[in-house]
Amino acid sequence: MQALFLEDFKSELMSSKQNINKKKNSKKSNRLFLVVADDSKELHQAIYYAARRAATAGGELALFRCIEPIEGQLWGGVTEIMEKETEQASKELLQELSQYCEKLGAPKPKTFVRKGIIHEELFNLINSEESIRVLVLGVSTEHGNPGPLINYIINKGSNLCRVPITIVPGNLSDEQIDALI
Repeated sequence: MQALFLEDFKSELMSSKQNINKKKNSKKSNRLFLVVADDSKELHQAIYYAARRAATAGGELALFRCIEPIEGQLWGGVTEIMEKETEQASKELLQELSQYCEKLGAPKPKTFVRKGIIHEELFNLINSEESIRVLVLGVSTEHGNPGPLINYIINKGSNLCRVPITIVPGNLSDEQIDALI
């Protein structure tokens, strides 16, 4: 009985290896690392890790920035001006971060700007962009609070995410990150 199970397992394993090799040979698709470009202190560690990982593994990089709704009641014209300014600032930030990633050896990152609630837009992006293979997040090491997005993912959102999540501690130096890659 056990020998039969092992034979079935070996056969299935060989078949899986052959399918993996066929996929590797027939389709050259790079691993796309997605980083959330938020305003956290840990953004540096997440971007550094993802850019260096993409550079050393032949992968690609994507940067995601979410413009959340403006809270409070403002006159329509004021809200519109504030939204346009925020969108422009977000695009400029993504441009600066893209240049930094290229200096680290990564190919020019793809950039995504969305408007809405960050965790909703993040998962919508991951589910709509099939090329995304890994989500990279920086985690706060202060006061035992990893940050609102990571709190959401841990408590509610992990079942919504179709890709692995890499969490990079915010207290790592560039040299420590390089040693991990």
